[in-house]
Amino acid sequence: MRWRLAWLLIGVLCAPAPLQAKLWDAPLRGSWLAAEDEPDALILASRRGAADIVVAPEAHTAVRQAARFLARDLQTLSGRKPRIVAQARKGHVAIHLVTAGTAPSPAELDAQTLLGQWESHRIRTVGNALWLLGANPRGTAFAAYTLSVRLGIDPLHHWTGYEPARVKVLRAKAIDYEAGEPTFKYRGLFHDDEDTLPEPLDGNGYPQYAGGTIDPVWYERFFETALRLRLNQVAPFTRADRPFAVQQLASDWGLIYTSHHYDILLSNPFGYERFGLAEQRGIQGDYDWSSNRQGIEAYWQAGVEENKDLDVIWPVGLRGTADTAYRFPKGTTQNEKNRVFVSAIRDQVALTKRLVKADSAPVFHFTLYGEMLTDYQTGEFDFPEDVILVWNDTGDGIMRALPEKLGRWQHGIYYHLAYYGQYTKQTHHTVRPDRIEAEFRKIADSGATRYLLLNVSELREHVMNTRFIADISWDAKDAFAESDAASRFVAWWSREYFGKAAAADARAAYTNYFDILHSHDQITQGNISLHRALDIFSFRLRGDHHVHYTLDDLQKLEDLQARIARYDEALATAARAEQTMTAQQRQFFFENVTLGLLMDYYPSQAAALVNQGFRKYPDADALANVNEALAVLEKLEKALARAERPPFQNWYRPTWIRRRDSWTNPHYGYQRVKDYLDSYEPRYQ
Repeated sequence: MRWRLAWLLIGVLCAPAPLQAKLWDAPLRGSWLAAEDEPDALILASRRGAADIVVAPEAHTAVRQAARFLARDLQTLSGRKPRIVAQARKGHVAIHLVTAGTAPSPAELDAQTLLGQWESHRIRTVGNALWLLGANPRGTAFAAYTLSVRLGIDPLHHWTGYEPARVKVLRAKAIDYEAGEPTFKYRGLFHDDEDTLPEPLDGNGYPQYAGGTIDPVWYERFFETALRLRLNQVAPFTRADRPFAVQQLASDWGLIYTSHHYDILLSNPFGYERFGLAEQRGIQGDYDWSSNRQGIEAYWQAGVEENKDLDVIWPVGLRGTADTAYRFPKGTTQNEKNRVFVSAIRDQVALTKRLVKADSAPVFHFTLYGEMLTDYQTGEFDFPEDVILVWNDTGDGIMRALPEKLGRWQHGIYYHLAYYGQYTKQTHHTVRPDRIEAEFRKIADSGATRYLLLNVSELREHVMNTRFIADISWDAKDAFAESDAASRFVAWWSREYFGKAAAADARAAYTNYFDILHSHDQITQGNISLHRALDIFSFRLRGDHHVHYTLDDLQKLEDLQARIARYDEALATAARAEQTMTAQQRQFFFENVTLGLLMDYYPSQAAALVNQGFRKYPDADALANVNEALAVLEKLEKALARAERPPFQNWYRPTWIRRRDSWTNPHYGYQRVKDYLDSYEPRYQ
C-alpha cells in the first residue's frame, strides 16, 4: 500500500499539464505536436526510427486494428513506420495500448477507476512512454484515434483529401488527457439509399435488380471514418448485395453492427426475392408474418444464425421488404394491428435469446418510423424492456416526436442528414447546423440518448454535420454548455479545415449557404423553375401563341433574379475565402460549399434566361435564350467534373436516385435543355 501511495504521489507531483480544451475552442489537428525546445516532449519518430506500439497478443481485434491505423498514421506524419510488438524494448520509446483489467499499467493511470465504464479512455506520458488506456477495448481504440488526430491526422481525410505536412522529428507534448463516458451509448452511421457506389446497375440505375455490389474499400473508408470520430456503430448498405465479410469486418474493427429498421434480425428482407435469399434458405411463400409465420420466422432465424457471433444490435418490428408499411388484411382494427406488432416483436426477442450465447445480453431496437409513430402513440404497445424505442425525424432534421417520459424503456433516435424524397438532398448537405443544435438539445433533455443512428447516405456531402453530431453525441453537456453551439462549431470547422486567414470568410460563406439552402427542397428550386419554363416555352415554339404569361409568371422571373443576386453575393464571399487557402483546402471548400451553391445557381440562371425568352420575338430570337441557358448549364457540368476527383470518379452519374428524368439529378437540367434544343434544331439551325 505504501508503494502504491508513493506512485500516486509521484504521479500527482510529476504529472504533465492537462491538454483538455473546451469543445470547439481550439484547433485539434496537430495540437499535441511539440516544438524542438519544448520541455518533456517525447520523440515518437526521427531518423533513428519510430516508437514501438505495444499491444498484447491477446488484445481485442478492435485494439489491434487501432494499432495498425496508428502505425500508418505515424508513418504518414514522419515517414517512419513503428513496429507493433508484444513487449516494449528497454530504453526504447513506446506507445502502449492497454485495456483496464486485462494488462498491467503504471500506477499513475489508476486503471481500476475505469473498470465498468463505457468507452472512457486516458492518454498520458509516463517517462519515455505514452500510455493509451481504455475502460474497454473500444475505449482503448478511441484513445489511439484521439492521439492520431492530435498529432495531425484528419479523421475525415478520406473525404477532405487533407494530407498533413511531414516532419523530420515527430515530437509529442507531455500529455495528460481523459475522456469520460459518452452521452449517447450507441452512436453510428447508416449508409442508406446507396446511389453512386454499387456496380453493376441495370438500365434504370437500380443496383438491386442488377445484383449490384460495393467495392470493399468503401466499407473500409466508412468504418474507419466512424471509428476516428469515436462512433461505435455502423449500419451498412441494405439495397446492394451484402457479403457477410462486411459484417465481420465491422465487428472485428470494434463497430457494433446493426441495420435499417426493416432489416428484421439482420435477415436482409430486401433480398428475400431480389437476391434469392428465401430460396437459398429453403423458405417458401410470401414475406408475410400473418399468413406465413413459420416461413418468416425461419427466415429471421437465418439472420440470427448468421450474425450471432458478431457484436450487433438487432432490429425488430414488422415492415415490408422495401421499407413499406406492413400490409394487414382489410378491416383490421388499430388495436388488432398493435397486438400483431407486439406479438411479432416478442417472438423476435425470444428467438434471438434462444440462439445467441447464453452469457450474452442481446440488445434490440424498434424504430417508430412512418406510420409506426402514430400507431405507438395509441398506447397499445407493451414491448420487452430490452428493446430500445427509437424516435425519428421528418427526414429534414426535425424530430417528429420525443418521449414525454421514459417509462421502463431505453430510448434513442434515428436522424437524417441525407434523405431520398420527392425533392432529395442527396446531392448536397441542406440540414442547417443551428437546426441540429436545436433538435439535439431537445433530444438530450428528453433522455433519448441510448441509441443514435445517423443516415448519411454515401457520407461525402455530409461530413461537416456528421462531425458536429459525432461531437455532440460524445459530450452533449460540453457541446451545449453555451447557447451558440452551432455558431461555435462552424467557426471552429472553418478554422480547422480552411486555415486561420480564410476562417472568417469561410464561416460567412457557410452562413450564406444555409441561409439559401435552408431545407432539402431549396437545392432544386432552379431546376424546377427551369423545367416549368421549358414546358410553357414549348407551346409557343410549336406555334401556340395563345399562351398567356400572367403576372404570376412575371413575378417568378423577379423571384429568380432576386435568388440569383443572393447567390452572386454568396459566391463572391466563397471566392474571397478561397484566396488564402492551399490547393487542398480550396478543393474541399469547393466540394463542401461552392458546389452546393452552384447546383441551384446555374439552373436558376438558366431558368431566368428561358423566362426572358418569353418576351422575345421572332421565335428564333427567343430560342437564342435557350442556347444561352445551355451554355450556363455547361458550367455546372464542368463544376461537377471538378468534384469527381479520385476516388470519386463518376460520382454524379445517373442512378436509381439521380436518374435522367429526376429534378434531383444535377445533370438533368443540362440534358433536358440539350434535348429541347435538339428537337427544334431543324427549324432554327
